[in-house]
Amino acid sequence: MKWECVIGLEIHAQLKTASKIFSPAAATYCDTPNQHVREVDCGLPGALPVLNRTVVEYAIRLGLALESEISELSEFARKNYFYPDLPKGYQISQFDYPIVSGGRLAIDMPDGEKIIGITRAHLEEDAGKLLHDVADGASGVDLNRAGVPLLEIVSEPDMRSIAEATAYAKAMHRLVRWLGVCDGNMQEGSFRVDANISVRRPNAQFGTRCEIKNLNSFRFLEQALEYEMMRQINVLEGGGTIEQQTRLFDSVKGVTRAMRSKENAHDYRYFPDPDLPPLAVSKAWIERVRQNMPELPATRRTRFMEVLGLSAYDAGVLTAERELADYFEAVLAAFSENNEPTAAKTCANWVCGELSGLMNKSGVSVAALPVSAVNLANLLQRIVAGDVSGKTAKTVLEKMWAHGEDADVVITREGLAQISDADALEKIADEIIAANPTQTEQYRAGKEKLFGFFVGQMMKATKGQANPAQTNEILRRKLT
Repeated sequence: MKWECVIGLEIHAQLKTASKIFSPAAATYCDTPNQHVREVDCGLPGALPVLNRTVVEYAIRLGLALESEISELSEFARKNYFYPDLPKGYQISQFDYPIVSGGRLAIDMPDGEKIIGITRAHLEEDAGKLLHDVADGASGVDLNRAGVPLLEIVSEPDMRSIAEATAYAKAMHRLVRWLGVCDGNMQEGSFRVDANISVRRPNAQFGTRCEIKNLNSFRFLEQALEYEMMRQINVLEGGGTIEQQTRLFDSVKGVTRAMRSKENAHDYRYFPDPDLPPLAVSKAWIERVRQNMPELPATRRTRFMEVLGLSAYDAGVLTAERELADYFEAVLAAFSENNEPTAAKTCANWVCGELSGLMNKSGVSVAALPVSAVNLANLLQRIVAGDVSGKTAKTVLEKMWAHGEDADVVITREGLAQISDADALEKIADEIIAANPTQTEQYRAGKEKLFGFFVGQMMKATKGQANPAQTNEILRRKLT
């Protein structure tokens, strides 16, 4: 009988604020240890936390996007545990009364859309980190990260495969970046995943779960879940039992290792933080946040398909990132001035095709694109006007990419304008026909495939700049 895995994810999204959640220290990533630390962050006696208003708005924004309930009254609690990177001896988090409850996130799977339930999303501060072997085998404590605002997003255990878990993590990663609440930088720990996994026989009760901590790449998430699923299956099939544990993933060896027995909530001795009053969020505040929400990716993808007539594939690629969707719409707005009837498809082809190819090749993000939307639209207009062929336009785009220039500048300087002068093309055609009597005789005798040979000769003679439509018409007429 087959085994089935049951997976729920806890995602820590670092909120993209200038300062920390309870202090004015910078929340930006920094390589210099302890550069961004204030009294509250290092737990000095008498230092009091002051809640950053922006983190509340970001939590509301994500909650609205997930169709969650936004609590009008939530509460901060102290989660007590003792680690060297947590000088206070407790972490300020939300427990009984989180700011976001319930909700849903849709993921696209090969067999259709699946809805993953959201249990809650709560605000909390991050801890610091230990730096090992900093000098003579000693370890140090870096508190730059202490107090950085986190939103912990807890899913229901609704995922039944590693592919679903990965799809959910990627969908949440895209959403927090789309909303502008998290930069999603996984290498710097801005977006990291704790994965809870158990296995069971189909339709049996949930098994004992293990939690794999701090997975900071989608590949590691997949590898860790694959290993842990097989480990649990092997234990159970060998007659053993699964112990509830917190485990770490060794990305070098590709294995999970026991870190500690899983704590329960009572182990942390939660109690309301006496230094922070309950967090009150008015309906008016929630409504103001709602009014400033961007169009969500699923809504935009549907609009691209239903209003612009794009395929599901094109709409999916263009809405993978909010910046790319904005760029595409800017290209379309500039290009459509000439009322080209298939404008959206033309723009989508070039943004998803040639431009994305250059981005992937060079590793450049949308924010750093050297070709502006207006310049790309101008190039597309030159194609429609017959000033350059589609093939030559690819060369023009590469030169625009290299130098950040407008299409017209590149076309003029490089002499890449399409040859549409009928007299000139007829003269070149005459010369090619005269220079290839054997092929001409064979074509006229019925060898139709040789027509491509003559087109190729025309393109070679004009360095690809001959107007394709005129070339075809002239050659067919002269070869008849």
